[in-house]
Amino acid sequence: MGVSFDKIDGAILLNFEIQAAANPTPEAERAAKLKDPGFGRVFTDHMAIVHYNQAKGWHGARVESRANFPLDPAAAVLHYAQEIFEGLKAYRRDDGGVNLFRPGANARRFWNSADRMAMAPLPEAVFVEAVEQLVRIDRTWVPGGEGSLYLRPFMIASEVFLGVKPSAEYIFAVIASPVGSYFKGGPAPVSIWVSENYTRAAIGGTGAVKCGGNYAASLRAQAEAIKHGCDQVVFLDAVERRYIEELGGMNIFFVFDDGSLSTPPLGTILPGITRDSILTLARESGTTVREEAYTIEQWRADAASGRLKEAFACGTAAVISPIGKVCSANGDFTINGGAAGPVAMGLRKQLVDIQYGRAADPHNWITRVF
Repeated sequence: MGVSFDKIDGAILLNFEIQAAANPTPEAERAAKLKDPGFGRVFTDHMAIVHYNQAKGWHGARVESRANFPLDPAAAVLHYAQEIFEGLKAYRRDDGGVNLFRPGANARRFWNSADRMAMAPLPEAVFVEAVEQLVRIDRTWVPGGEGSLYLRPFMIASEVFLGVKPSAEYIFAVIASPVGSYFKGGPAPVSIWVSENYTRAAIGGTGAVKCGGNYAASLRAQAEAIKHGCDQVVFLDAVERRYIEELGGMNIFFVFDDGSLSTPPLGTILPGITRDSILTLARESGTTVREEAYTIEQWRADAASGRLKEAFACGTAAVISPIGKVCSANGDFTINGGAAGPVAMGLRKQLVDIQYGRAADPHNWITRVF
């Protein structure tokens, strides 16, 4: 079967050729894996894939058996790190259907990441269609309960050459991994380590891009956090080493005694989709929300005085993680007695209920796949 091209509003759409796996995972084996999948260790039977080169543009859209890529040792991604990725989830509804949460927002961020990394931007409609097609063919892998199907769209530079220039060829693919509830027994407050030796991003850099290099650069700081008995690391700005930016892979929020909410401004941090959703929900509830700089010194002082009532991190995987303790070379402090707070937990419930279809969706965030 060939692949045809259509245009809607000037955007290229690809018709995906569906090649179902000849030997899918047996039902009993799949059921056993879904009982306790963990996170990112179990994978579904299929993947979506699209190729790009400068002569053909985006082409060869397929859904096929998940398999290794044939990759030349001189492929550009292996030497110059031209690669980007996204993360989103599919959720099993109580009626058996499946929801996607804001896939268009992921598609737009993916486009922006590609632009910053000098990669071929993927049409947003192709991104969303690839995700939906993969969910449809692997629908039996979407867990019930509080589990979900984690989707990982990514793009790598595949041109074979040694030389510093943008690649002329790319592979876009989507893989999927069933995951259980991020927290067993409910969200537990995390402890974080303030990184003073390492920074995550600087103005003009790639901090707002979802590329692997940002995460690789955070691993040494994360190891330092674990060495000090903490769950996560929080980074300060690269210039003054005072302003809170974000955790290793999550945005951060602060809740004050006047009921207001604050989060660091965009620029050098990732424009998180969960972050944006929380800002929207908080504002529509009448909460005063500020996107403003906040120093580690002020954080410590506000926690001590009681002005700061809660702090929490947010992201696709955990949704919202309360922060109970902050550790640093200058001493430790706790927030809200080290316990989860009502604002964080209330926002988390609001968001999760929308994702699973248990609450109204006034912002049209949900795409029902079937």
